[in-house]
Amino acid sequence: MYMLQIEGCLVPEEKNKVCKLKKFLYCLKQAPKQWHEKFDGVVLSDGFSSVSMDKCVYTKSIYNEYVIISLYINDMLVFCTNMNVVHRTKYFLS
Repeated sequence: MYMLQIEGCLVPEEKNKVCKLKKFLYCLKQAPKQWHEKFDGVVLSDGFSSVSMDKCVYTKSIYNEYVIISLYINDMLVFCTNMNVVHRTKYFLS
């Protein structure tokens, strides 16, 4: 399977080339579960806690500001009243 180079990772001198995928994420039945387990481990190791009523919502308190991450399939929303904390969280997730 081949895909176009994604924005932000485009190699200028090779912009007409494509990427060959070695592994397919979406073709595997267990892919969503594996992705969530990996994400869960990463954010929990950074001090986030999972909300008991919804395992796809994580919260963390940073400098008296609360950050909320909400997952939906492979998209996420990051909520906070302080944009610096949002940027720091996005940097961590990158």
